[in-house]
Amino acid sequence: MKQEQVKILAIESSCDETAAAVVANGREIRSNVIATQIPVHRIYGGVVPEIASRHHLEAISPVVQQALADANCSYEDIHAIAVANGPGLVGSLLVGVSYAKALAFALRKPLIAVHHWQGHLAAVHIEHEIEKPFLALVVSGSHSGLLLTEESGSRFLGMSHDDAAGEAFDKIARALGLPYPGGPEISRAAERGLPDYVEFPRAWLPGTDDFSFSGLKSAVLNYLNQRRMKGDEPTEQEICSIARAAQEAICDVLSAKAVAAAQREGVKTIALVGGVAANRRLRELLAERAEAAGLRLCYPSPVYCTDNAAMIGVAAYEKWLAQDWADWDLNADPRLLIG
Repeated sequence: MKQEQVKILAIESSCDETAAAVVANGREIRSNVIATQIPVHRIYGGVVPEIASRHHLEAISPVVQQALADANCSYEDIHAIAVANGPGLVGSLLVGVSYAKALAFALRKPLIAVHHWQGHLAAVHIEHEIEKPFLALVVSGSHSGLLLTEESGSRFLGMSHDDAAGEAFDKIARALGLPYPGGPEISRAAERGLPDYVEFPRAWLPGTDDFSFSGLKSAVLNYLNQRRMKGDEPTEQEICSIARAAQEAICDVLSAKAVAAAQREGVKTIALVGGVAANRRLRELLAERAEAAGLRLCYPSPVYCTDNAAMIGVAAYEKWLAQDWADWDLNADPRLLIG
């Protein structure tokens, strides 16, 4: 007799994407629906938390219904409800957590809480077989960090002191007059930029696995301000070249420190995850350095790099197997620690 598949309905609303997915047995993505708010926030140049939470309220029911329909599932077919409860924007998280709790309670299904970062770590398993231990370079709009993932769990080796990589991309893009979100716009502009046009500083923070990108952001702003004070407005070609130089500085530090940490810890695989993992230059540079060091590099497809619910469903399956259910007093935690 064929064993019934465990189907988890997962919800993700930590920032400005309202997402729901149905995942079977922790690997088979039956559906993955994402309602993005990028057009809404683009006019403000970044995510406005209050507006984000209101749009989550409007979108969450239709998104969940669409995820069930795409998976050809009913509520009765679902074995558990999973939700990302942090970190993230507290108002956004509350929408997903409250909806998941109400749904699980009404359906009398187990409730599973998933750390947002754990979801990003799980995303790489959708398309790759990776043995532990491995090093994870997590780079997103609000966080950058290196995690060592072992059989006993994941622990931080280092993280961003100030601006995360994605945050630096957004702020630099805004200074250059590029639209939000900044990461993809800088990547596109950088492809048209000239090499060696200008070089920006790198914050290596010797002796640590930490990151700092606020100095780079300030260096770009100072460069632009000094030129504009002289009435020297950068041309479109120069803006692309500045974008290229800024992107190179960010990717240089991220890739070099990830490979160095992997070699020191004696792991054979680096997993690149998070929204910035979709950046083409970061993938190229990290692949070059990983290959030179004899390391394997894995990263998800772009749809699983950005915030999505499929990754939450994959991460939740391990908790299902361990019967690690959340209590009904589960709350959103914008500063939730991993582990």
